[in-house]
Amino acid sequence: MDTTPIIRRKLADEVRDRLLIMIRGGEFHPGDQLPSERTLMERFGVGRPAVREALQSLGTAGLIEINHGERARIAIPDTASMFDRIGQTMLHLLQTSPKTLEDLKDARVLFEAGMTKLAANNATAEDIENLETLIEKQQSAIANSAEFVSFDMAFHTAIASISRNSVCKMLSEAMLDWLFHFRRDLLRIPGSEIITMAEHRRIVKAIAAHDVEEAEKAMTDHLNRSDQRYRILEDAMDKRAQENGTNKPKP
Repeated sequence: MDTTPIIRRKLADEVRDRLLIMIRGGEFHPGDQLPSERTLMERFGVGRPAVREALQSLGTAGLIEINHGERARIAIPDTASMFDRIGQTMLHLLQTSPKTLEDLKDARVLFEAGMTKLAANNATAEDIENLETLIEKQQSAIANSAEFVSFDMAFHTAIASISRNSVCKMLSEAMLDWLFHFRRDLLRIPGSEIITMAEHRRIVKAIAAHDVEEAEKAMTDHLNRSDQRYRILEDAMDKRAQENGTNKPKP
């Protein structure tokens, strides 16, 4: 005998799920307007609050667009907007879950090592020239912290771009942005610029030689060393904060 409790669902959840079935079943297409609230009320036999809550839920998920005075419209898919929406949720999660932040760091190593292997296989002469140009620009920006970090992030994104996969490029940008949000005070550590530039040159040299194994190792070594350096600085900052009585819990 099944004794699992029956979960009573909100009407709005039921309306949302039925609308999702209609959207995914092809009844509506990107750009199409949904029926009016009154029509949906009559179709599903529910009140206006349930319909509006369901529409708000779909709007928050980015599936529909809601503009005052107009009927809701099926959103036209946009990868950049999707990543931006995910990013806001991800930042909230990282802020409240130290474990997730550590998982993101590990995931980034796996992702970038994979992208670097792919780059070593597929990079053209133009790709190599672009990476070398970014290195030169980063080298010239050593005295400018903001520019140095900007070119650093551009370098890593450029490697992902060699995949010719827009999602890979955006995922690389997203990961860097999420980590930057929590490490903006640590991304530029005095005295580490020369090491960073040497490691970037090692990565590009391996990609240019189409040496897949060396490229993967060079990127993995670079990210792991950077993370170890950040941890040392974080510990020092925490210790200093404790001594000054201003210590705050880590995200």
